[in-house]
Amino acid sequence: MLVHPQFNPIALDLGFFQIHWYGLTYLAAFGLFYFLATRRIRQAPYASGSGPAWTARDVEDLLFFGVVGVILGGRLGYVLFYKPMYYLANLSEIPAVWKGGMAFHGGLLGVIVAMALFAHLRGRKFFEVTDLVAPCVPTGLAMGRIGNFINGELWGRAADASLPWAMVFPQSGSDLPRHPSQLYQFALEGLALFALTWFYGRSRSAHVGADGRPIWGRVSGLFVGGYGVFRFIAEYFREPDSFLGLLAFNLSMGQWLCVPMIVAGALIWWSAGRRRV
Repeated sequence: MLVHPQFNPIALDLGFFQIHWYGLTYLAAFGLFYFLATRRIRQAPYASGSGPAWTARDVEDLLFFGVVGVILGGRLGYVLFYKPMYYLANLSEIPAVWKGGMAFHGGLLGVIVAMALFAHLRGRKFFEVTDLVAPCVPTGLAMGRIGNFINGELWGRAADASLPWAMVFPQSGSDLPRHPSQLYQFALEGLALFALTWFYGRSRSAHVGADGRPIWGRVSGLFVGGYGVFRFIAEYFREPDSFLGLLAFNLSMGQWLCVPMIVAGALIWWSAGRRRV
């Protein structure tokens, strides 16, 4: 049975300034997004599209919009989905992101709004933008889960001690062996989802309909639905939030929030071939 290494959350301490591992994982996430997006715009259909050519400057602006969207949406999502009554009584703590509390589902909604605004300001189709972004996001999610593991947070549910990778998380306040669910999410929402969306996003079927006309939205639909499925599975191994526990049908809040994502992703993918570009 393994024991969490108890990493020091501070990667570099200069006395007057500290750099945390979690902050470095966010920087890595943004760097990976830029690296992948600047390569994606050189692929079909972006490199051969009939609209305005995509440039590295567009990617930089897109990243800025996305960062603002994920931070505002992630924080507000946590406030509204997980602790609405607490923050209603403590309004001054809503902006205190440094105290923790971000929700992926809220961050996704924030990014959707940011992408819609970017598309409107640049005169581009909404799903053209999101199809570009979707395959570049999972590696950032993977970095976030590495940050969770380093911090020893969001640990898994109790596991059989015979499981070779079962791990004790002292931060949980018990000596129970647990699933390292952060690493499960790293593998599913990060690596698997990246491979799925990246390679599908490069295929002709993702952007060209049966009648030969261009389509947008299938890559976005795959990302939304794929994340919903992978997160739903991972939640079976992740300890539910103590202040919420399991909800109806013994599902966690994270799983319930994934249900509309799975449905929406399927609808987006299905309707993509029926929308006129």
